[in-house]
Amino acid sequence: MSLNTILEEIVETKVSEMAEHLIGSEIIRLAQEINDKIKKGEKIYNLTIGDFDSKIFPIPSELLNEIINAYKAGHTNYPAANGMYELRKSVSVFINNMQQLDYSADEVLISGGARPLIYGIYKTLIDPGDKVIYPVPSWNNNHYCHLSLAESVSIETKPENNFMPTADELRPYLKGVRLISLCSPLNPTGTVFGKKQLEEICDLVIEENKRREGQDKPLYIMYDQIYNILTFGNNKHYDPVSLRPELREVTIYVDGVSKSFAATGIRIGWAFGPQLIIDKMKSILSHVGAWAPKAEQVATAKYLTQSGAVNNFLSNFKLQIDKRLNAFYNGFISLKRDGFPVNCIVPQAAIYLTVQIDLTGKKAADGKILKTQKDATAYLVDKAKIALVPFSAFGASEDSAWYRLSVGTCSLEEVSTIIEQLRKALSELS
Repeated sequence: MSLNTILEEIVETKVSEMAEHLIGSEIIRLAQEINDKIKKGEKIYNLTIGDFDSKIFPIPSELLNEIINAYKAGHTNYPAANGMYELRKSVSVFINNMQQLDYSADEVLISGGARPLIYGIYKTLIDPGDKVIYPVPSWNNNHYCHLSLAESVSIETKPENNFMPTADELRPYLKGVRLISLCSPLNPTGTVFGKKQLEEICDLVIEENKRREGQDKPLYIMYDQIYNILTFGNNKHYDPVSLRPELREVTIYVDGVSKSFAATGIRIGWAFGPQLIIDKMKSILSHVGAWAPKAEQVATAKYLTQSGAVNNFLSNFKLQIDKRLNAFYNGFISLKRDGFPVNCIVPQAAIYLTVQIDLTGKKAADGKILKTQKDATAYLVDKAKIALVPFSAFGASEDSAWYRLSVGTCSLEEVSTIIEQLRKALSELS
């Protein structure tokens, strides 16, 4: 037996069952493949990652200056475990101004972005074997279920509902469920809950918790609203507690500066909810050490109080995102009108557009048949030089022809070029 074989067997017996079967992010894997091609000199429009090109979308200048000042002032030591009080207080005021939600600084928890907070919610609420229900496509709930040893209950949503879950879709699966994981605006679709749609889900949770009184664990809602400021047109952001205040004790929100201020690398996220839950999350995350850097916390606390600067930034930022989303939408609609096998959902929010490119069964110019959706995705990269994320990376079925298109790294001038390259590649199929 070779040394490598022996070492492999040792490794297999030494890691946990959870670690052995944990899979990496499909989105990051796809992006890495594209970046490798780009490094080799290929010109590919990478519309995969939910991030921003800082040359196109820099963070607010006032926030940048506050960060520089905070470092100059020596804020380079450990922050408070639950976040600097000044930041928690600023967040409390900010969410009250933006959503009229009344949460004290002690009901706010700061972390290094949204991911540790989501992990903290799962680890705080979920015992091994507990059920978590979530819609697909959605971002990373399957991985957080795996990390917390939960039983996943995924509900595949429908394009006619803009891929947002409905109460009727959730109702049959609520028995024994500990947590409903919801996101609006939704990653990957860029769509939002309608008021009535969310109200019906809220009433469903209230009804279920009344049924459980005195006998079962309550049903909680995790509400990821990291994109909530980025809504466009007549679309509005709705949340559970604003619609149904009685859900306050079972709803935990996730938010932060990453998306709304093009500040993904600043790593300032916050959760807010019942203090009992927030305190337990703090204890868990203090052992993980998932703090946001102190200087960035001090800076963000000061920036969020500058309402004029915040509003000015958001006004222009939202306008630029909206222009790109609509330019892509109009491009896809023009392709559809010309008979190409594409479709598109009207943009509503976030930095994403939901597009359909149904190429399975088509024959390429070289005679190759695109037998699977993976073949179709590869064709888009190789021939159209466009990289998108298939909904299968977000838990949807492998044969789904729907994709996430992200505009955070795209200039407005590039949109027409991308559409024309797609048109040319589709024209070569038969």
